[in-house]
Amino acid sequence: MTTPPTIESERLILRPFEPSDFEPMAAFYADEVSSFYGGPCNREEAWRKFVMYPGHWTLRGYGPWALETKDTSQYIGLAGLWYPESWPEPELTWALLPDFHGLGYATEAGNRSLQAAYDDFGWKTAVSVIALDNTPSARVAERMGATNEGVIDYRYGQAHLWRHQTLESLRGQTPT
Repeated sequence: MTTPPTIESERLILRPFEPSDFEPMAAFYADEVSSFYGGPCNREEAWRKFVMYPGHWTLRGYGPWALETKDTSQYIGLAGLWYPESWPEPELTWALLPDFHGLGYATEAGNRSLQAAYDDFGWKTAVSVIALDNTPSARVAERMGATNEGVIDYRYGQAHLWRHQTLESLRGQTPT
């Protein structure tokens, strides 16, 4: 799959990235808030990170979506499926522009992405790799019902590995 499907949640549209999404992502990557996501970095490096998202879809057949609000059609960040080289397992990821923190968008996008991982892409499990001091993302994982499995070493240092509920668990079933 090279073109990501567009999917929706209650308040969000999860869609393919567009060139106009780069400016807000460049600002995100220039800000200290991006330190949990491989930043901060200059504009050229932000471009390289930005083009990885559609490239991930091309090479893996899944990837992160651009997030857009339904009510304003504003780009607010990204969420989705992620499994780069050297990552411990396929991951559920999210990163919001600072103006959209604390509004429940990350949890909503994470839940919709997890549903897509299981229903549309056949995943059996998913994790989120969350930096040790990224308390807001840890809270998102908790709200989603994920379990902290402990500390791991990864590309940017150490992180908590959060295990998301299985499809059976989300649907209240016991595995067969």
